[in-house]
Amino acid sequence: MVADSVLLQLTLSTANLIQKRDPVLPTGWSYKGCYVDNANGRILINQQPDDAQLTVEKCVATCKTAGYSVAGMEYSTQCFCGNAVINGGSLATADTQCSMTCGGNAAEKCGAGNRMSIYATGTLVTYPVPTNQNTNLPGKWEYKGCISEGTNGRIWKYQTILTNNNSATECLSRCSAFGFMAGGMEYGTECYCGDVVDIQNNGGLPKPDSDCATTCPGDPRYYCGGGSRLSYYAWSLTAPLYKWSYPTGNNAGNYKLFVPGVVVPLITTVGVNGKITFVEKYGTGAANSTGAYELDPSKANSFSTAWRTMHGLKTDVFCSAALTLPDKVGRQLNIGGWSGTSLYGIRAYWPDGSPGTTSVNDWQEDAANVKLQQGRWYPSAMQMSNGSILVMGGEQCSNCAAVPNMELLPQVGPVVNLDFLQRTDPYNLYPFLTVLPGGGIFVGYYNEARILDPVTFNTVKTLPPVPGNVNNPAAGRTYPLEGTAMIMPQKAPYTDPLTMLICGGSTIGPSTVNDNCVSIQPETTGSTWTIERMPSQRVMPCIAALPDGTYLIVNGARKGVAGFGLAEDPNLNAVLYDPTKPVNQRMSIMANTTVARLYHSEAIVMQDGRVLISGSDPQDGKNPEEYRVEVFEPPYALSGLAKPAFTITNKDWSYGQQVTITVTAGSTTGMKASLLGAVSSTHGNSMGQRTIFPAFSCAGNTCTVTAPPNNKICPPGWFQLFILAGPTPSISTWVRIGGDPGKIGNWPPSAAFTKPGI
Repeated sequence: MVADSVLLQLTLSTANLIQKRDPVLPTGWSYKGCYVDNANGRILINQQPDDAQLTVEKCVATCKTAGYSVAGMEYSTQCFCGNAVINGGSLATADTQCSMTCGGNAAEKCGAGNRMSIYATGTLVTYPVPTNQNTNLPGKWEYKGCISEGTNGRIWKYQTILTNNNSATECLSRCSAFGFMAGGMEYGTECYCGDVVDIQNNGGLPKPDSDCATTCPGDPRYYCGGGSRLSYYAWSLTAPLYKWSYPTGNNAGNYKLFVPGVVVPLITTVGVNGKITFVEKYGTGAANSTGAYELDPSKANSFSTAWRTMHGLKTDVFCSAALTLPDKVGRQLNIGGWSGTSLYGIRAYWPDGSPGTTSVNDWQEDAANVKLQQGRWYPSAMQMSNGSILVMGGEQCSNCAAVPNMELLPQVGPVVNLDFLQRTDPYNLYPFLTVLPGGGIFVGYYNEARILDPVTFNTVKTLPPVPGNVNNPAAGRTYPLEGTAMIMPQKAPYTDPLTMLICGGSTIGPSTVNDNCVSIQPETTGSTWTIERMPSQRVMPCIAALPDGTYLIVNGARKGVAGFGLAEDPNLNAVLYDPTKPVNQRMSIMANTTVARLYHSEAIVMQDGRVLISGSDPQDGKNPEEYRVEVFEPPYALSGLAKPAFTITNKDWSYGQQVTITVTAGSTTGMKASLLGAVSSTHGNSMGQRTIFPAFSCAGNTCTVTAPPNNKICPPGWFQLFILAGPTPSISTWVRIGGDPGKIGNWPPSAAFTKPGI
């Protein structure tokens, strides 16, 4: 009996020694004690899958690999990770309360019921029982209480999952950055942004603060909502993030039917002859369509004479690019297209006639002999400061290889490969291109932007990423995530940095459409993007520069992406953007249309200052191919004020030249002039757009306009010259600035093209 007793004591002593053996831990890790769990919620919230073979070493390694600094074991098989002990976790009264052996090693202890064996690297951080954060909030945010999710679904549709870093500071900073004045957190990791009005609209109700009792993973001192409960915050109304205007009556502008159409256009261009060309892709219109038509706006009341059928297109212009050339007659250039020979297409039209008089010229094309070096579908084109035409990007066909390069017309050297287009394919089609006052070339594509050297085409400056939307800051801005872009007005003496404006866009996958405009001064050192919330979401928008320096945003959808049948919920509202107002107070909610304008819609400014709105080829089974042509009448067209008028003799200006005009109607007191570049509108891209307010002075009715000083402020090309008496623009006159330095008038080298010469 004595021998048996001694043997039993030796066995128990050996077992205790084995159980107390320290596990082999990574450098810096150590045992911190047995802690009470679940007194006020989990003290480590990142639970790993249960493991019947759990050991201390295995749990610590799992947490360390995942980037955590604290590991805890409970109930023998449970492993938890974190960076601090939260929810008021405290040491148990006795370390022996962690009495359960680890499932994978009976010599180690892995907690017990509501007891957790804690290991950590460095000093263990502990946090008290959380509260709802109502102090030290970012900006003007204020805590409003705990509310329930809506009876009509989610209160706020903008959701971001922030698994590791959700907190009031993180979530609300994200909301306010994108212009949202209400927000909250739910289930700990979910961040929501929206508007206060959404709470009532979607049935949210006040609840006790105790219902919002899930710890924030990004700041365990505070709660981030609960199950179907939101910790709700609102931005102080004493300093609103944005202020939209709501004009009424004539001040809201007006949509009206302008003329019944004969074509669903792919591209529209206002010609220097005062008429508008429409070109369509093969198969859109009637079987006998020529694919090209010209509208005489002076005959809009006479459908039978307003439209002229054009001929000469030999290949398909589907998703091509277009420009007005700087030659002395302002020929229109169309390049690229869809499939086969069309991809290489170069087409030209010499505008002739004038409003009210007959035009006879047609499109010209020599597909066999005059073509691009590489086939391009969805390319962009830009007039360079030296007179050449830059053609960039595209792809070979639907879901085919990208064409991640650029070339020059007239042809100079081989194509130039652009790695940034290769890397961002296929979300960079129809890139936004602009000549900057410093001579560089701005390129906006997908969610990026940069400046290229105009000679080597090397990148000289990479701009910060273009912000997307609050759900996905990496959302895109170019086709197929299609937004729209503009150059903000340049004003004499041209000392202010040029600003680029990009509006709308969408995301890859389950799409969240962008509801903002962003702007940047690309050449300014340290420049960043400014975000301005729009009144509604918009993908496939169009934007038109108006003669008074404002911008009209129209067309598009609230859901989806660009393409056939890929968008829904047409956006019928027009928005006026006024860059003279303070940031975040520049948008006015204008009149609505009844016509859905989706994929393949356009907006361009006519010579009378109204905006011609056309197209829509959604192929979605819901909205029709749209032949009707509308105009949007801005407030200045409805004011009843008489238009100013002028005459001009010199319509071919050199840089810096002072040109005399005679004002024949309107007071010259406070009068100013504006120049709008010749635009071809397609896919949200207004190729050729530029708004300039030149130096202007008057003595009596004789006024002097000083042409822009150089080819970087104003690349060579054609411009509509308006004079403005107060807000009211005149009828424009076309002028050419900068001549034809690239000798485009002698190109292309084919007898199939009529060339005007230099």
